[in-house]
Amino acid sequence: MANLKEVKERIKSVSSTQQITKAMKMVAAAKLRRAQDRIIKMRPYASRLSGILDNVSSNLEDSISSPYTEQRDVEQVLVVLITSDRGLCGAFNSSVFKAAQRLLKEKYGSQHANNQITFLPLGKKAFDYVKRRQLKHIPDHADIFGRLGFDDTRGIAESVMQAFASGTFDRVELVYNSFKNVATQLVQMEQFLPIAPMETENVEKKGGTEYLFEPNPEYIVEELIPLSLNVQFFKALLESNASEHGARMTAMDKATENAGELLKQLKLTYNSTRQAAITKEILEIVGGAEALAASR
Repeated sequence: MANLKEVKERIKSVSSTQQITKAMKMVAAAKLRRAQDRIIKMRPYASRLSGILDNVSSNLEDSISSPYTEQRDVEQVLVVLITSDRGLCGAFNSSVFKAAQRLLKEKYGSQHANNQITFLPLGKKAFDYVKRRQLKHIPDHADIFGRLGFDDTRGIAESVMQAFASGTFDRVELVYNSFKNVATQLVQMEQFLPIAPMETENVEKKGGTEYLFEPNPEYIVEELIPLSLNVQFFKALLESNASEHGARMTAMDKATENAGELLKQLKLTYNSTRQAAITKEILEIVGGAEALAASR
């Protein structure tokens, strides 16, 4: 039978933990509302811009190209790993790590074996992951979520784009969680660079449209493609940020429920132990009284 003092201390400890998880859930809910508003507003713009880029690309002459569309033999690969800065958000981070491992195994097995994979961790958990496993990585931007704005992320996106254009990397992949709802986050593995060619079926559907380019097609390509890439990169970070708060809110809600269930069990144990102790004392008193009566 458990000691009454130990059970009482455990009840106090679990109650304190429950208050903390409840507070963390409320904080995550407040942050989620802001993050959800940002990604919901960003999605239509990013989708429309991507559609315009596809339409323009399908109507350009073959002589007009961009360094961001160049298809090369894949040797050096950059994997942008987007996670959170903090834990206590369920399987949010571990699902990204598992997806990255699956990506290397299924798509870049030879490059991984030849140490041709470089990671760009965005989020302190991603940085800890690659550092702990001694993976080749770029450590400069791990704390991006402390200042998540378009101007800050644009600098990172442009450095990635420049590294691809200069031939430092032949392929750039994004691995992150996209936001579906509070309880559901979907892991995404997207090819960021080179820009994947538009599917032939979609090109044929749009083939009847004629476009006028002002001032010229070259200028449109030079301006539109980098803008679209910057927006897509920023969108991935906003998706991950909203997903993090949703995952943490769900995890803390579940932890609060579990603490409540544990408190019920502990209180039941406490009452049972207390009742057993009282019964034992009564039996000892009755036994002592009977012994005294028998000795007279």
